[in-house]
Amino acid sequence: MSGNKKYLTIYHDLVKKIQTNVWTKNSLLPSENEFASMYDTSRETIRKALNLLAQNGYIQKVRGKGSVVIDFNKFSFPVSGIVSFSELVEELGLSSRTIVQNLDYTDKSEILETLDATDGDKVWNVTRIREISGEKVILDKDYYNERFVPKLMKEICEGSIYKHLEEELGLPISFAHKEIVVEEPTEEDRDLMDLEGYHNVVIIKSHVHLEDTSLFQYSESRHRPDKFRFVDFARRVKR
Repeated sequence: MSGNKKYLTIYHDLVKKIQTNVWTKNSLLPSENEFASMYDTSRETIRKALNLLAQNGYIQKVRGKGSVVIDFNKFSFPVSGIVSFSELVEELGLSSRTIVQNLDYTDKSEILETLDATDGDKVWNVTRIREISGEKVILDKDYYNERFVPKLMKEICEGSIYKHLEEELGLPISFAHKEIVVEEPTEEDRDLMDLEGYHNVVIIKSHVHLEDTSLFQYSESRHRPDKFRFVDFARRVKR
């Protein structure tokens, strides 16, 4: 097994142990050396697995002490990266399902303006319900300028659109501007998500660009607030 695959296997095994209280909240994990011996691998592979645990909200690394288990009841979504839903649930080992609610063109003027659509440009409107562990907790509303993204099909949308864009169309997805807001659920949110008892949704609005800076996608990812924490990594710059 390659080192790249092995650290993911170790990560999933450690997640399972944390979730089944082999190590409880606030407990200290074994050292990197102890883990390396336990899994018969290098410290570098262990470090990758532990970094992924920290990134996804399972542990906190404390200098001079080690890795401490923290509350893991919410799924951690990275804010700074551009990660597809399919990539994230695979990485976290979650049971999930994608339901394509709508695949059509939109003529909403605000969306066309947002994507700088010119005369003759068509804009895809893809609405997908994301189900995790049997609960409908995300509503993704994605808009793509057909000039860059032609011939979308339901089968593609049920899987990973980004995988299709990068591997089949060769589009170099590069960067995004993101905004996070909290709003009251719309009627559509309540119809398509399991929101009984919840009075807000957390929305990540993203303007996604290609390597040549072309804006090809606008999305609104609408989340039930109890299931997610939105994480980022920040480093203080000395002044």
